[in-house]
Amino acid sequence: MKLFRMFFRNIRDAFKSVYRNFSLSLASISCITITLVVVAIALMASLNIDHFTKNIRKDVTIVVFAKEEVEKDKIGVLQARIEQLDNVHSVTYRSNDEEKQRIQEAFPELETIFSNWEVNHLLESFLVTVDNLEDIEETANQIASFEEIETVDYGEVWVNKLMSAFEAVEKVTVASVIALIIVTVFLIINTIKLAIFSRKREISIMRLVGASNFTIKMPFVVEGMVLGFIGSIIPIAFTLYGYLALYNHFEGQLFSSLLQLIKPEPFIYVIALIVLLIGMIVGMLGSYRAVKKYLKI
Repeated sequence: MKLFRMFFRNIRDAFKSVYRNFSLSLASISCITITLVVVAIALMASLNIDHFTKNIRKDVTIVVFAKEEVEKDKIGVLQARIEQLDNVHSVTYRSNDEEKQRIQEAFPELETIFSNWEVNHLLESFLVTVDNLEDIEETANQIASFEEIETVDYGEVWVNKLMSAFEAVEKVTVASVIALIIVTVFLIINTIKLAIFSRKREISIMRLVGASNFTIKMPFVVEGMVLGFIGSIIPIAFTLYGYLALYNHFEGQLFSSLLQLIKPEPFIYVIALIVLLIGMIVGMLGSYRAVKKYLKI
């Protein structure tokens, strides 16, 4: 109980100290706010890019055409064989009649050509999705080795370029977020150090009256936590309302249905919590390191 009373008393004193040293506290809070807004944007962008890549990976499909002489009653057996392959996630059968109808709907000008056909010359086909995009070439080759298969197409050149782009984007976004967090930590710690430097006389007086190192450090550490909390309020509001406005403005997608944004809930709450924790932890760390320097521990 004594520890809790001490903690809450330190929080109360921290708010008073922020008020008494308003100009220096404002500088620290402003630095925390600006850097956390940038971190929040970077986190939301990074996670959405990762979401985009996962959705596009799921949509990469192997189109398999069966030979014309394959009888319809054998199609089910062929589909089962494809489904048994290790990397195959799903197999969707599309009959030549369905394919003909799909083409007619997409290209009405071909209606006259199809109307002259006595027999449907389109091939029976399968749409195959895979579990691991990196192994799609091997899976396509396995399917192509079946004697009942006419052709297999998955856009090899496009997929290879897409995979390279995925890897590059993932590396850049992860590196950017890590770099921004490191810069944020550095800026916030140094800003708080400057604020505490101006109060080194206060620390010296506390030492002279016999206060223990813990007693001296605790109020400043709690004050750093309070500064981090106050500085994260605007970034949290920006995250909650800004992302929701963005999502509603673009109706949940950017430019294409392939680029689906992450749904706001609970995504924005997770980002807001991360921003809050970064602000408070870095504020505490900055204050601790600054006080520790002056105590020469």
